[in-house]
Amino acid sequence: MTVKAQIKEYIASQSEPKRNDMEELHRIIQQVMPACKLWFLDGKNSENKVVSNPNIGYGSYTIKYADRRTREFYQIGLSANTSGISVYILGLEDKKYLANTYGKKLGKVSVSGYCIKFKTLKDININVLEEAIQYGVEATNEN
Repeated sequence: MTVKAQIKEYIASQSEPKRNDMEELHRIIQQVMPACKLWFLDGKNSENKVVSNPNIGYGSYTIKYADRRTREFYQIGLSANTSGISVYILGLEDKKYLANTYGKKLGKVSVSGYCIKFKTLKDININVLEEAIQYGVEATNEN
């Protein structure tokens, strides 16, 4: 199955209104990142055991480890969870940047170092979320 087909199936498997919100976020992220690489992680480890929620990934950047190893990973992630939806903005150096810059302007959200979690799209300011995504893409494109 192709990555696009996996993403379509994953979004379709969500109940409403989460399915509609996920479809809209998928569209918005692809609008911000029109030619990006798409990823789909099913949340299973090498033994096929579920270890996390499935994730849709957008874009690509290189993670640099202290021991000089590198690994390609996505810049922006999208995942459904039991309490709503999470948008991941990965690769940011300053783990307080998202909360300090966008937290109060986003609406009813929980913001960690790289994750913006909310119940539904109607609870958040979409324009501010787009700004945060754009910032994350630009920050990781510099690396």
